[in-house]
Amino acid sequence: MLLLAATLIVATLVSEDAACLAAGALIARGGVSAPLAIGACSFGIFAGDMGLWALGRAGGRILASRWFHRRIPAKRLDEARLWLDRHSGRAIVLSRFTPGARLPMYVVAGLLRISPLRFGAWTLCASLLWTPIVILAAAQAADAAGQLVVPVLAVAAVAALLGRPVVKRISKLLPPQLHVRLLRLTRWEFWPGWLFYAPVAAWVAALAVRYRSLTILTACNPGIEDGGFVGESKFEILQRLPREVTIPAVRLSHRTGTHEPEFARAAMRRNGWSWPMVIKPDVGQRGTGVRLIRDATQLAQYLAASSGDLLLQPCHAGPYEAGIFYYRFPDQPHGRIFSITDKQFPVITGDGRSTIAELVAAHPRHYLQAALFLRRHYALRERVLAEGERFQLAFAGNHAQGTLFRDGRHLLTPALERRVDDIARQIPGFFIGRFDVRYRSVEGFKAGKDLAIVELNGATAESTNIYDPDGSLLDAYRTLFRQWSLVFAIGAANRRRGAVPTPASRLVRLAVSHLTSKAALAISD
Repeated sequence: MLLLAATLIVATLVSEDAACLAAGALIARGGVSAPLAIGACSFGIFAGDMGLWALGRAGGRILASRWFHRRIPAKRLDEARLWLDRHSGRAIVLSRFTPGARLPMYVVAGLLRISPLRFGAWTLCASLLWTPIVILAAAQAADAAGQLVVPVLAVAAVAALLGRPVVKRISKLLPPQLHVRLLRLTRWEFWPGWLFYAPVAAWVAALAVRYRSLTILTACNPGIEDGGFVGESKFEILQRLPREVTIPAVRLSHRTGTHEPEFARAAMRRNGWSWPMVIKPDVGQRGTGVRLIRDATQLAQYLAASSGDLLLQPCHAGPYEAGIFYYRFPDQPHGRIFSITDKQFPVITGDGRSTIAELVAAHPRHYLQAALFLRRHYALRERVLAEGERFQLAFAGNHAQGTLFRDGRHLLTPALERRVDDIARQIPGFFIGRFDVRYRSVEGFKAGKDLAIVELNGATAESTNIYDPDGSLLDAYRTLFRQWSLVFAIGAANRRRGAVPTPASRLVRLAVSHLTSKAALAISD
């Protein structure tokens, strides 16, 4: 085994990709344990990365030459060195995940004399993040019938080693903004998407290899446009749901001449709706743009600031909301509830002395998202709440908008599962996704009698119970890996029954359009 480990280390110095693919194949065949293969390849990759830094450092004389200075001014060089010094962590980690960027980035880091300790620490983190993803994905691809071992992220290990209390104590010595940023890094629920979803992306890639198609995921829900990948109309989906359990809605659109306050108020009168109302983009993501509208003036202001199609719904008083992730294979008569998320809206309680800004800053959790809350309630930040007065900081039931997500397995009952299954089977071409549901009574919800569906999300919906702060990172990845396995498996089953997946060219256009349009959804609730 030691000889094999040494061979893998040397192989990474020749070709990282080939060595990792070989390690994955060996794991699938049982020729080597996953920890040994990952450890050996990680060490070899780290050594190679340090070698690139050393190569750049050895070539540092070039920067002092007259030839170089005639072409690149010293001022510009100093600016580059300052930028890289400030952003070294992000640059090093991102370059590891960006094809073609690693070699020039690491050599330049040596040329610019970035500290070897800083460079070594960040490149080690990058290696420990990247290597398990590639090797374990290769192992899964080499043995499609096997189960991928859950990757262990180095960042999680470091956080576990230090412990949040220690990190919190150290971070108090830093300026407030850095203090919050450091603490958010110790809570994976607040990690940036590119970091958290890297293993998930690798798992999806492995599934695409296993099923010989990436677009097959769009066949999981033939009755929803592109399976509910991105860009689907919330209004069109709501029209397919049973009306007795769905919060009604009207669509406001420039294309149909209905994007006007007069039309919206006429629709309210026609349907007997009263203030407050809920308005949001018809095509949206992660709760962006969801707002509670209390009067005609706020409605007119929202409409004037928006350009896309919108959805207008009466406000359900709740006070509870849940996310119910459901799935059913097309050859089975009944489906199952995969998970339930118990959504707890962020609330502060007044003491008669403190402002809203001060109450948020003093809250044991809300201060981690203080920038979000205070930007949303900027005009009210200096308001002093009366003793016992409650103030809700977010309305959208979305984690990115400040709502706390808890695992809601205690809410799951046979009666609820039967009712959700009955609703889902009434939706043509729907097999997997998440219902966002408002309800008034916990007992009524558990009995399946108190359900008001806000919206339904398809293929890329998330089992949001993973964001429970009491849950572990590894449990979150296990859940997401299983969820995506179901999406691909159901898509494959539907394809065998005649469903046609979205063409790859359209899938790429949808992804690009989604990413470029996120800035347009900047309206906050």
